[in-house]
Amino acid sequence: MSTSFPPLKNDRLLRAARGEEVDRVPVWVMRQAGRYLPEFRAVRAQHDFFTICQTPELAAEVTLQPIRRFELDAAIIFSDILVIPQALGMSVEMKEGVGPVLPKPLVKPSDIDSLVTPVDVRVKLGYVAEAITLTRHKLEGKVPLIGFSGAPFTLMGYMIEGGGSKTLSKVKAWLYRYPEDSIRLLKILSDVIVDYLVEQAAAGAQLLQVFESSAEYLGPELFKRFALPFLIDICERVKFNIQERKIGDIPMTVFAKGAHYAIKDLANSCYDVVGLDWTIDPEIARKQVGLNITLQGNLDPCALYAPPDEIARLAQTMLEKFGKDRYIANLGHGIYPDVNPDHLKAFIDAIHEL
Repeated sequence: MSTSFPPLKNDRLLRAARGEEVDRVPVWVMRQAGRYLPEFRAVRAQHDFFTICQTPELAAEVTLQPIRRFELDAAIIFSDILVIPQALGMSVEMKEGVGPVLPKPLVKPSDIDSLVTPVDVRVKLGYVAEAITLTRHKLEGKVPLIGFSGAPFTLMGYMIEGGGSKTLSKVKAWLYRYPEDSIRLLKILSDVIVDYLVEQAAAGAQLLQVFESSAEYLGPELFKRFALPFLIDICERVKFNIQERKIGDIPMTVFAKGAHYAIKDLANSCYDVVGLDWTIDPEIARKQVGLNITLQGNLDPCALYAPPDEIARLAQTMLEKFGKDRYIANLGHGIYPDVNPDHLKAFIDAIHEL
């Protein structure tokens, strides 16, 4: 399919990411294509979760659903961070009421040798690139399309824990017991992530976000050893490869949930945008990062349970703290599946009206 796409009509997200002037603050929401929408649940009732991810037509359809319903300033491709462990040969199942499950997790360092490497992302993850290209055409230039990947430590956590965890005690045990083997695994993941993100950009993604969703389980010392170096390496290599391939100017966002202790470090990395979770005061974050980095976030996702007028008030307070410049409005994490879509509309409308 051709990568000659329709002209972009709304470039607020990209302008804000690059620090350029915008007429109004751009807004999008993590997990905006998902279970809170009845139209998504209708598709999900007919198809397995990973079937939707691996079928470009279905992935494009659910990516477009929130764009049809809301005045959002970006679409984010429907996929999952765990497609990378799948590409490495691990089995991943999405169980109703449980979430992702990896039936055969990595238990000991020698298990790393069971991973299928190197990964040819064009073969193993080509369906994501196809979905991105198809979605870019179907968007008809209405808004930019975001591509993404999970970050190495977050993926490592799932691969060792075998699913979600409230403590990440198994993977943190690896960091303390097997630090060199942990670094070996993180390097393997970084290599796949770099190739994966570059292919997303080549396929038509206009901004790339890296999700370090498990950063809250790491303190400053562990983060600086087992997360930050790999996040920086990914950003630098992706940007270098994109430049080498003359793909274009693709801004990059890092979202390290719970990494309040590392905001300054992340701002000094090569990312254009630093995402904030809802536990961070925007004014404090701005003082730490300065005026040359764009911030993204950070309304508490649970605030969308409030009445619409209260949501509007909270949005106003958030905007007053962030300011209009170098800012992208979002939640501090993904939208929850039982949120009323009308309440999300109240949030989006409030951002644009303010």
